[in-house]
Amino acid sequence: MHLLFETACAFAACLAFGVVFHLRRGKLAGAAAGGALGWLAFRLAAYGLHSDIARYFAATVVVSIYSECMARHFRTPASLYLVIALIPLVPGGGIYDTMETCMLGSPQEAVATGLHTVGIAGALAVGIVLVSSTVQLFHKRVGRR
Repeated sequence: MHLLFETACAFAACLAFGVVFHLRRGKLAGAAAGGALGWLAFRLAAYGLHSDIARYFAATVVVSIYSECMARHFRTPASLYLVIALIPLVPGGGIYDTMETCMLGSPQEAVATGLHTVGIAGALAVGIVLVSSTVQLFHKRVGRR
């Protein structure tokens, strides 16, 4: 039940960001559903992956594939869905914790927290690039035939 509530909250948060970003009504629910799917994938990945950076990577791959599929279906850019759907996965808490530990005078802990946050951001970036590049290569290869 808790997982369902978290997924619904991720959907609501993405929906709100979609409204702020002036996303059209027809695309708004699809983008928010991508955020809910990404959060669900992140939480379910905990059963198989013990590293949270690996879970962020797996969830980003799921969100990127979803965004590419929605983009092809509705003939819109994938970034339209991707930006909104990644909102629940952005490591804002890690950035805050890094700054807090830095301000409290614990530089070693701040560096450790900062590096972990950079690792999460890197996992997000690599997941997006991996899926996007694979889709582009696939379409170039199919387009030649």
